[in-house]
Amino acid sequence: MRELISSPVFSIMLSLVAFEAGSIIYKRIKFPLFNPVIIAIVVVMFVIKSLNISVDTYNKGGDIISFFLSPATVILAVPLYKKMKLLKKNLLPIMSGIIAGSLAGIFSTVFLCRLFHISKQLTLSMIPKSVTVPISMSVSKQIGGIPAITIFSTMLGAIIVIVICPLIFKIFKIKDSISKGVALGTSANALGTSKAMEMGETEGAMSSLSIGLAGIVVVIFSPIIVKLFGNFIK
Repeated sequence: MRELISSPVFSIMLSLVAFEAGSIIYKRIKFPLFNPVIIAIVVVMFVIKSLNISVDTYNKGGDIISFFLSPATVILAVPLYKKMKLLKKNLLPIMSGIIAGSLAGIFSTVFLCRLFHISKQLTLSMIPKSVTVPISMSVSKQIGGIPAITIFSTMLGAIIVIVICPLIFKIFKIKDSISKGVALGTSANALGTSKAMEMGETEGAMSSLSIGLAGIVVVIFSPIIVKLFGNFIK
């Protein structure tokens, strides 16, 4: 029995079953806090704690899932291709929104970490939190952050965004599909895109575009901002 638990197959099946259970619960309840990812995280943590499974043992299968994470994002290009005419027509405002949103995410993180006296290494770990996990991890390593903290902050930030985004859209009376998609993709990566696709095809297409472009902005500007504002980050 212990050999089965220690195998990568167990970790993979646990992750898949936990996420599928979360998806079923979310479809029935339709409440943002019951997002499939949140439920899957809780279930996996409970199981590995109950069975006394080490993180290293779980990661034997988790690393295999992570390996396919980057290639899987390629499929996000499909809805974007369908909306190519819309993209060309609104290219300037879309690009401006993505760049502004990405930079706002970086600067707000630096400012708030300084305000609450967060250590420099934790600040560096959270700077790339708005982009998808493979990119945020890479940037975090480059600028001296802790990848594990980056993953946590990326997931937590995305979950917070998808929970409060309906309220934000309602308060500020945001009804434009492009604006919603760009906002979700830029601030909440793949989780935001899954939420955008629930709203509509246009929202999903714009959100998937935003993931890639926001990643590029963060990759380019994060090291520059860290270098220029290094004395501010303490």
